[in-house]
Amino acid sequence: MSQQVFQFKQFQIKQDRCAMKIGTDGVLLGSWVPVEHFPETVLDIGSGTGLLSLMLAQRTSHAFIEAIEIDPDAYEQCSENFEGSPWADRLFCYHAALLEFVEEVEDVFDLIICNPPFYNPSHKSGDSSRDLARFQDAMPFEHLIYAVRHLLSQGGRFATIIPYESAEVFTQLAHSAGLQLNRCCVIKGTPESNPKRQLLEFSFNGSDTKAETLIIETERHNYTDQYIALTKEFYLKM
Repeated sequence: MSQQVFQFKQFQIKQDRCAMKIGTDGVLLGSWVPVEHFPETVLDIGSGTGLLSLMLAQRTSHAFIEAIEIDPDAYEQCSENFEGSPWADRLFCYHAALLEFVEEVEDVFDLIICNPPFYNPSHKSGDSSRDLARFQDAMPFEHLIYAVRHLLSQGGRFATIIPYESAEVFTQLAHSAGLQLNRCCVIKGTPESNPKRQLLEFSFNGSDTKAETLIIETERHNYTDQYIALTKEFYLKM
């Protein structure tokens, strides 16, 4: 299998035209995001390859999933990956900027997912497509929260993954928009390592927050039972 094609158990993703390749963050979010409320409509903000949309298509039997992507190459590749999947009839990608989409769409969604760009602009690489995918100034947290506030249904859920050190600020922004934190999961690479990421789930009807920690490996390539249980429906070797 070419390195430009990533094979999962039920679908494959071509990624030769996308600046950001398949990574652990996306797989974690796609595996962890809630579907217990049986969402009928899903929005994937900044879809990239389409990974999150495809994972949600696998995890739901009937949800109609829409994605938006601003980069033209990534948009075309996402659409191609959708068309080549077993769920092509309920996957669709728009080529649009986030705020443009918010202004034009009247629908609301039962589930919104986003693996946002969050690297510091001072570390830009000079590759415009890669920078667009990776840096927070391409999609400020304020813009993401604004979009969710306008596009999430009253009983819906919003889930994202962000750097651990940004979680408090992000949660405060969400609270100011009327979103409550339902679940959070701190991600650590190993038991001894510092927290790296945090998975967050919000809704308009939150109560107490359920907090947990997930450790990926006990040592190099020795994955924890918790990580295997979360991702085994997707990774071929899990």
